[in-house]
Amino acid sequence: MRILVAMSGGVDSSVVAALLKRQGHEVIGATLQLYDHGQASKPGACCAGRDIMDARAVADKLDFPHYVIDAESSFRDSVIENFADAYARGETPVPCVACNQGVKFTDLLGMARDLGCEAMATGHYVRRVEGPDGAEMHRPVDAERDQTWFLFATTKDQLDYLRFPLGEMPDKAHVRELAQELGLEIAAKPDSQDICFVPSGSYVDIVEKLRPEIRGEGEIVDEQGKVLGHHEGVARYTVGQSKRLGDIHTAVGERQMVTRIDVPKRRIVVGPRVQATEVETRKTIRLRDMNWLIDAPPEGVSCGVQIRAREKLRDAVVKPLANGEAVVELLEPAMPAPGQACVLYDGSRVLGGGFILAGA
Repeated sequence: MRILVAMSGGVDSSVVAALLKRQGHEVIGATLQLYDHGQASKPGACCAGRDIMDARAVADKLDFPHYVIDAESSFRDSVIENFADAYARGETPVPCVACNQGVKFTDLLGMARDLGCEAMATGHYVRRVEGPDGAEMHRPVDAERDQTWFLFATTKDQLDYLRFPLGEMPDKAHVRELAQELGLEIAAKPDSQDICFVPSGSYVDIVEKLRPEIRGEGEIVDEQGKVLGHHEGVARYTVGQSKRLGDIHTAVGERQMVTRIDVPKRRIVVGPRVQATEVETRKTIRLRDMNWLIDAPPEGVSCGVQIRAREKLRDAVVKPLANGEAVVELLEPAMPAPGQACVLYDGSRVLGGGFILAGA
């Protein structure tokens, strides 16, 4: 097969390219330049500067063509600007989902088709399984590296075309051993960080620079509006968070958590870690931009849902709505964060998912 490999310059995608080349496929490498070269020297970055050179070095060593695509403008509009907008609305965004669905699985996948490739491969830890009704997305063998939650928005058409060779790998150590065996100099290269475009290590700096109207101090209040303390900026908080609340826990007499973010008033609303008055409303979650990897069941589906990247599955019934939304009825209460993903699972299989809306 002629296969385009999305190469970030890291170990995972480099091993994918090398394995496919060794299997006899016609490999074409492509790297997206996503942000300014000046930010690329810090450890944990990807898709810029040094990483582009690393990807090219792998392609040169293994003798296959490699392209660099300038996607800075697209990445800024579809990922960074949306990231800042979400915090300005009091949401907690997932930029990796936007990146995959924007520049990677749309722009890059389109390029792969234009080049006559029969598939596109990535270094994600996901299993693609051929089921009776077509390609299915499943959790990888290595549960610690599971990236299915970040890829829930992959469409059926994209999944048909994509390949994830690392989904069957036992662990990351095995992948690094393969990199050494294949003679790749980046075998010991550190993994990229979650938010690759944050050069300072603090996403707040970027959010407040792009959306200065939300910068500044504000009040921390309880549900009745009583002022309990002050904060240095609403972008520093997310629903469910207990950190950065200062001495409020001690003053109130029990551990508090963020229950709501009122951006217009620059207020952080807090309540007890377990708040009985919130239980019923937190059993219902509404989702927007719903993506189904199965035929959307009219009467709903009983499944497990994951409402944060590293949380356990929660039993739920999910019912599709006519407007591309869905309603999730949880069996046990939870504290979902608006803007985060809610992903549906049947065992290891991803059924679909959407983004959490504020309120029920």
